[in-house]
Amino acid sequence: MAETTASAAAALSTADGRPLKSALAQAQRRAKWRAFLLVAPLLLFILITFVAPIGQMLFRSVHHDGFSRNMPQLSAWFAANPRGTAPDEAAFAALAADLKQARIDKTAGEIGTRVNYDLSGTRSLFTSTARGADRLEPPYREALLAENALWGDPRVWEAMRGSSSAITPNFYLTALDLQRNPDGSIERVAPENRVYLMLFERTFLLSAIIMVLTLVLGYPVAHLLAVLPLRTSNLLMILVLLPFWTSLLVRTTSWIVLLQGQGVVNNVLVATGILTEEGRLQMIYNQAGTIVAMTHILLPFMILPLYSVMRPIPPSYVRAARSLGASSWCAFRRVYFPQTIPGIAAGAMLVFILAVGYYITPALVGGASGQLISNMIAFHMSKSNWSLAAAIAALLLGAVLILYWLYDRLIGIDNMKLG
Repeated sequence: MAETTASAAAALSTADGRPLKSALAQAQRRAKWRAFLLVAPLLLFILITFVAPIGQMLFRSVHHDGFSRNMPQLSAWFAANPRGTAPDEAAFAALAADLKQARIDKTAGEIGTRVNYDLSGTRSLFTSTARGADRLEPPYREALLAENALWGDPRVWEAMRGSSSAITPNFYLTALDLQRNPDGSIERVAPENRVYLMLFERTFLLSAIIMVLTLVLGYPVAHLLAVLPLRTSNLLMILVLLPFWTSLLVRTTSWIVLLQGQGVVNNVLVATGILTEEGRLQMIYNQAGTIVAMTHILLPFMILPLYSVMRPIPPSYVRAARSLGASSWCAFRRVYFPQTIPGIAAGAMLVFILAVGYYITPALVGGASGQLISNMIAFHMSKSNWSLAAAIAALLLGAVLILYWLYDRLIGIDNMKLG
């Protein structure tokens, strides 16, 4: 009986005589191709504007051929001799030959800039020596040391060795306040030169503070919008959305007017007798200015996810809890608040990630103590050290992804929704 049924199914065909099974398979393939072609423009857009730039950033963070491309003979000597080998006459001869060619090609500045990334102050060493490279004669060791005694410094040779390969992890070491010793070991830089880890710590700390402040300020606002009649809440929602219709630069400079020493806030406090003329508060060009301005700018990103979660919560849930004897606080804590956790999670994640990467606001109101790691990335990009900027950005991206992974493990990304 089973064999008869199978043979009957196999004998089924379409109106044009094709087997039904192959016709269905062809129709499914055609549907999949149509679906792919519909999303292909979006996929191409994401690849061009998102995936490709991130890939290029990761590549630039470990690649710089400014030395290896222009110093081929010395790079070959480094490749043939392991780390720890003292430079011999052949090494100095390769160095002299490459400097002579760099003088002709006018690439000494590029070479020195690359080595200067690993050892500050060496750019002038290359440019000055290259200018007189045509005077260098054997023995090259004595000739180069007579030109500049720094050519005998092991730190210079270690920096050149680190630059001799186009692929290098040294930019990540710099971004982590680490350095490589002449023997190849890695250690932390001197305390007065430690900059990047401090900026990473400050960035994440201020971002966490801003996230908490936006939650404290945004939660009651979102609750008010959710419980008011729809007509009234829509009118008040305009006030929440109004910052999106105002230039970020205008909003930031407005806080400069309000918070500066002779600004509106200090003038009001002095006029009311709360402060004396000599006791005006310094609320701008420091961390306080960064926190205040960024909290105001990012507040809507907390309110909107909270509102989208609070609005569908039936008021009858809290009324039922009250009717069963629960206090207002108990009804809020046990019934209402747990239902808003997805909105809290979405708003917190959104605000924190935006705060970590903010640039223009800390640059304008942060001063020296309110600068974030994004400002350091912009600084290195403007100074043409794109590889170090890419390494810092890659570390920032990795830290955010780790936090996202921890959030998913501890809370669950499925519990976060934007409404």
